[in-house]
Amino acid sequence: MSRKTLRIAMNGVTGRMGHRQHLVRSLLAIREQGGVDIGDGGTLWPEPVLVGRREHALTALAERHGLDPVDDVSTDLDAVLADPTVDIYFDAQATAAREGAVRKAIAAGKHVYTEKPSAGTLAGALELARLAEAAGVRHGVVQDKLFLPGLRKLKRLIDGGFFGQILSVRGEFGYWVFEGDWQPAQRPSWNYRAQDGGSIAGDMFPHWEYLLRELFGPVRTVQALVTTHIPRRWDERGKPYEATADDAAYGIFELDGGIVAQINSSWAVRVRRDELVEFQVDGTEGSAVAGLRECHVQHRATTPKPVWNPDRPTAERFREQWQRVPDNAGDEADNAFRAQWELFLRHVALGEPWHWDLLAGARGVQLAELGLASSACGRRLDVPELTL
Repeated sequence: MSRKTLRIAMNGVTGRMGHRQHLVRSLLAIREQGGVDIGDGGTLWPEPVLVGRREHALTALAERHGLDPVDDVSTDLDAVLADPTVDIYFDAQATAAREGAVRKAIAAGKHVYTEKPSAGTLAGALELARLAEAAGVRHGVVQDKLFLPGLRKLKRLIDGGFFGQILSVRGEFGYWVFEGDWQPAQRPSWNYRAQDGGSIAGDMFPHWEYLLRELFGPVRTVQALVTTHIPRRWDERGKPYEATADDAAYGIFELDGGIVAQINSSWAVRVRRDELVEFQVDGTEGSAVAGLRECHVQHRATTPKPVWNPDRPTAERFREQWQRVPDNAGDEADNAFRAQWELFLRHVALGEPWHWDLLAGARGVQLAELGLASSACGRRLDVPELTL
């Protein structure tokens, strides 16, 4: 049996996403299963190197998860990138710090995998893609929602022609993020400061770009309204601050073929739906509602015929009239982040096909930038196709 080790510099693992999803539930989970099976007895073995500014926090993480607190921990990014044994640089830092670090990694000849948005501006995101291509390194951007079971089921319905002609997509994402005074906030305070890279449009529109593109078609126009519903919040030390970033974004996207998508994103909304994000897709032959895990459908032949009558209570039990899509083979990914990590490791080691690259990341930044611009000018804007 052969085992190929890939050393991965992980920057930003003391944060919630970097720690929980990328370190623990992805790379450490891959190690627990014995590595990535590549056939003929071979495996890919990820070896994390924890990078950041707080040495004590990194050391504690390493000790907690069975890593070497000396060899697998560093506060010197330049030294890590100069280490020839390091193969991949991964970035889950705050957005404002990402572009410079990724640029350094590319210059050092490292393969690059990064959280989104890949940069704070479209110009910066495109420059990273161009630099990576010129350097000949492999590169990728996290697009985890494509690997969620509920959306994989939705993709199966689309591929099978269930909807007939798709007419529209309606998405609802969000939950109430506490202000931080009488209950701790569930998200870091920088998310609500524009000067630190915060913005729900900047965070979520990149997700909506790749989901809409891969499931239904490229976005051709965007019209958005962004706002800051909660103007005052409290940070991790309990100090009040002015929220300068948008905490809600309401977008209308026109896709290829005339499909219209409406997606609301908000950290100031209380949830009355089955999952924190849901998408309803309506077509001439049927409809579906997909969330993170589940997907339900209603075919044309079983669609009820409601009659509007506000003078009488509604007798229909509309939720009960939908059918659950079963968990077929390929739908049951343990973790969406881990599923994409395994594909990226195979891409780096074996050259297997991969298209979730820095150019794809730049398209997400572009949509966020255009969404903010649309809100500022009050107009619908075209979304040009990006090329390098």
